[in-house]
Amino acid sequence: MDELLYLDTAATTPVRREVLETMWPYLTGEFGNPSSHHQLGERAAHAVQGARATIAEQLGCRPSELVFTSGGTEADNLAIKGISLGAPRGRHLVTSAIEHEAVHESADYLRRLHGFEVTVLPVDRDGLVDPAALAAALRPDTTLVSIQHANNEIGTVQPIRELAAVARDAGVPFHTDAVQSAGALEVGLASLGVDAVSIAGHKLGAPKGIGALAVRGSIVLEPLLHGGGQERGRRSGTENVAGAVGLATALALASLERSHGARLVEARDMLIDGVLARVPGAILTGSRHERLPGNASFCFPGTSGEAVLLELEGRGIVCSSGSACAAGSDDPSPVLLALGIAPEVAQTAVRFTLPAGMSRVQVSEVVDRVVEAVSAVGGLRTA
Repeated sequence: MDELLYLDTAATTPVRREVLETMWPYLTGEFGNPSSHHQLGERAAHAVQGARATIAEQLGCRPSELVFTSGGTEADNLAIKGISLGAPRGRHLVTSAIEHEAVHESADYLRRLHGFEVTVLPVDRDGLVDPAALAAALRPDTTLVSIQHANNEIGTVQPIRELAAVARDAGVPFHTDAVQSAGALEVGLASLGVDAVSIAGHKLGAPKGIGALAVRGSIVLEPLLHGGGQERGRRSGTENVAGAVGLATALALASLERSHGARLVEARDMLIDGVLARVPGAILTGSRHERLPGNASFCFPGTSGEAVLLELEGRGIVCSSGSACAAGSDDPSPVLLALGIAPEVAQTAVRFTLPAGMSRVQVSEVVDRVVEAVSAVGGLRTA
């Protein structure tokens, strides 16, 4: 087999060496509980405070407005349930048809157990939400809008500033799930014009099990977890000191590397152009231009998506058919169905998500290798 080529960074990323090095002291000698009132505990608390300040700077919020969580799913749950139950204007939520399961399931929980009504906005063929549709959906009793910044399957980046402005004009808080975009795009509260942002460490080169929610101080947040009152009472439980330090390092590194994002965009566009040129009938899913720098996702009508993935893995190329959170399901992706793609075509989806930091030579080599491999799907077509 050829050398392994990992093109599934939307699912998870390897932990960066720099991140591991900053975490190591807090996994070994500096193991104190940050709530303990002795030197070991105080040093751990100082580390958490430093990490909080670093992440807050990147997310455009005050350190007091940042809540550490166990990951993106908990951050989304805390935002949607916490804001909706904290000081609701009413019992109406607005979200989109292509949100992550953490958003959909949180909204459904509020519907089932707390009597909320949920409006699910449609998307167009590119996966974009129309701001006019959001404006029409808002009501006097709308208590929250939650629309993701970028989709994990098709890479489409929403016009969040425009959407958030619509909600702000109506006095409705706006949350965005920025788990997929935080490593590649600006995701600060001010830069996006939103009231709450969710991120996850393992999409950025930090470990699994750490995430954060930035939420404006004016927003009342009902906690999901009750206990010792950590995180200013918004998320009880002993803080993950090493995880917080690692997340801060990963986010700071990602911010520095965004200045080199043009190369990743170039690689994405080369890959899209190459696949569409070499594979008859291939369909690009998501927006051609309003998409994440490293995301290239396709459907290959007339093939078996699973067969395509096996063919690629046999050539040492690791990618996916879509969301890792839906692994094991035989059903077509709800995201692709929301774009108007037929179920049988949606089941042929393949997603490539490229790593950041590639040189020009690496970009050329990776694109050539993937396009050559994908062109073999012509031999996998079903009758």
